[in-house]
Amino acid sequence: MIKTIAIVVGLLLVVGGVWYLTQSGGPPVDVVVAAHRPIEEYIDEQGKTRLPRTYVISMPFDARIGEISLEEGDPVTQGQQVARIVQEDVEAEFAEAKAAVERLAASIRETGDKSVEETTRQQAEYFVQSMVNTVEAAKTQMTASRSRYEYASTFLGRVQRLIEKGAKTEDDLDRANLQKVESETEYQTDVLTYQAILSIDAATRLLPSMVGQYIDRKDLSVAVLQQQKAEAEARLRTAQLRLERSTMTSPVDGVILAKDLISEQQVAAGTRLLEIGQLDQLEVEAEVLSQDATRIKAGDRAEIYGPSLGKQAGEGIAMKVERVYPAGFTKVSSLGVEQQRVLVILRFDSGVTVDALEQHGLGVDYRVQTRIYTDEKPQALVIPRSAIFRNASGSWQAFVANEGRLERRDLQLGLMNDLEVEVIKGIEAGEQVLISPEASLTVGAAVSPVEVGAPEEGA
Repeated sequence: MIKTIAIVVGLLLVVGGVWYLTQSGGPPVDVVVAAHRPIEEYIDEQGKTRLPRTYVISMPFDARIGEISLEEGDPVTQGQQVARIVQEDVEAEFAEAKAAVERLAASIRETGDKSVEETTRQQAEYFVQSMVNTVEAAKTQMTASRSRYEYASTFLGRVQRLIEKGAKTEDDLDRANLQKVESETEYQTDVLTYQAILSIDAATRLLPSMVGQYIDRKDLSVAVLQQQKAEAEARLRTAQLRLERSTMTSPVDGVILAKDLISEQQVAAGTRLLEIGQLDQLEVEAEVLSQDATRIKAGDRAEIYGPSLGKQAGEGIAMKVERVYPAGFTKVSSLGVEQQRVLVILRFDSGVTVDALEQHGLGVDYRVQTRIYTDEKPQALVIPRSAIFRNASGSWQAFVANEGRLERRDLQLGLMNDLEVEVIKGIEAGEQVLISPEASLTVGAAVSPVEVGAPEEGA
């Protein structure tokens, strides 16, 4: 009895299903009515905030840096002291270099003073002239002595001849001999004196040259000292520069982004101490696929959104494309696929940056979602993107429910985004287009269209 009832119920269900399909025209399918409305073409990518330029405060030379009291996030103004090298070290180095320059300057003045040497040279010239006169006097004296000697010799000869005649006495002869000896001695003495004075004169004539050579050597010493002074002045300039650079100031109004050292310590030249940035210059970079980047140009409208901003797509913070980098790079995706990507820079619209910083707490290297609008039309025939598919040859197609029967249409598409596409050719306004059609559907099959709402932008 129960088996009979089950068979009857089954038959009734089959008959009812056949009757329903016959009356309804086929299985139900979700459709959307093609209609004219605005459409925007855009590219969605992850991005991150960045600064176009940051300012690094680093050690200008090897030295001991004092404690840095500033912390990350602290505001700084242009010219404000942010770090300082221990002053005792650089001041001592400067004082030592300055003392060396002053010492060499004093040595140059002392060595360069030639007043004593010039007086000595003048005295030597006077002495030379005096010796010339002395030589002449000695020569004259020697000539006179020789004349006396020659006279005494002649006189002695006369006396000797006169003695033979008896005209002179022996006393006269003795006096004549004595006179000759005395005049000869005097003459020999004057000759020796003259020769000695000649030697002295020769030596005296060298005095001005000797003094001149000494002055020349002083000039060479001055030149050496001047070179040493130039080197000392170079060291002084270096010490002065170190002293000036020992106090490091902020080049701009900004905030401390990073701080690498805290306590006082010896630090090598070039070591980074602080990094300063201007948050009002904040921008966003996005790595876009190269095939999408060809559709982006400077000035295109853009926006950033995401959970961190509390904004949905289409309602994000307004931005504009600042520039598209001319060179791409290879990046491996999370699935291990190599992709060619291009860096695109977005800038906040005027006056939006401060609001984004204050209300949304944006900082540097924050992850955000970016949407770049590449084209838009105020009116276009639009259908959901889920309604289109490609055939075996790669052409776009869609199913249309026409009077309860399926038709497959070849499409010519225009603008396209993640949710919607513009149909240029293949579908007319008001026609019912299937959403997410199943692969088992066939052309000409009977269906029962069920209209659903078009997906909302950003859903």
